[in-house]
Amino acid sequence: MARRLRLVWPQLRAWYTVSRRLYSAITNAPKDQLGFLNVFEFPIATDPDPQRRAARMRDVTFSSGALEFRKRRAGMIYAMDGGLWLHRHVWLGRPMVHFVSTDRARLLAYGEAVGIPASRLQYKPLRDPRTGVRREAWHWDLGGPVYPPVDERLLSD
Repeated sequence: MARRLRLVWPQLRAWYTVSRRLYSAITNAPKDQLGFLNVFEFPIATDPDPQRRAARMRDVTFSSGALEFRKRRAGMIYAMDGGLWLHRHVWLGRPMVHFVSTDRARLLAYGEAVGIPASRLQYKPLRDPRTGVRREAWHWDLGGPVYPPVDERLLSD
């Protein structure tokens, strides 16, 4: 392990120095004012600080226009109209969230903002509660580090 670290560390240090210079050139910030996290922006899914990760998840979820409904039917109608419906549930004793919509591009944009690979987006046709006709729909299964914290701003009746 130590030998491997000795071989990799010079490469990491060189990459860090180059990244700092590039970031400084792009932002016109002095090199001595650049912090470590300004240079290496973590995707939300891999952010090591749980409090910062929760705050970032809360902000991205709110800005995406997602809503959480008390009644499943209202949420389903919102999703059928192209909105992002946030639906909380428990699976094998673990809290999870479904992000459901008929607008695939909107779901992909949310996934990119959070740091979820597009290959994890799941396709499942859903029945529109107003007409009974099945429509194309997609959803994200979110849990663990990308579990959106409860936010009162998202609640709708």
